[in-house]
Amino acid sequence: MTKIFLDSNICIYAFDRTDIRKQQIAFDLLRRFPVISSQIIIETYNACTRKLKISPVVCDENSLFLCDITNVFEINATVIRTAVAFKTKYLLSFLDACIVATAYHANCSILYSEDLHNNLKIEGTMTILNPFL
Repeated sequence: MTKIFLDSNICIYAFDRTDIRKQQIAFDLLRRFPVISSQIIIETYNACTRKLKISPVVCDENSLFLCDITNVFEINATVIRTAVAFKTKYLLSFLDACIVATAYHANCSILYSEDLHNNLKIEGTMTILNPFL
């Protein structure tokens, strides 16, 4: 089975009840035991409290839920060094480069993201795909 990584925007849709189609796609991807990082959990928490206006208690539960159903890959110095290189090479913001570098070091072949460059190939081993297209 293909090893996948989910960007925070995918995780956010899992908790967003305003777009049922995107929510279902997000849950289908979460059922595949994807890789995420602590950055993804933090970004998801912040978006759920600020954008979706979900209570902090529910966001706490959602964060623990993500920990339970995903493989959380830790960001370390190697990932940061790769992110700095990817930032320039692929014209990414630093935070986006951290996501891409984490997925790359977790040996994922697909990074699902709504916001990053759809169909972008990273180092010939990973492809960024928008699952909502």
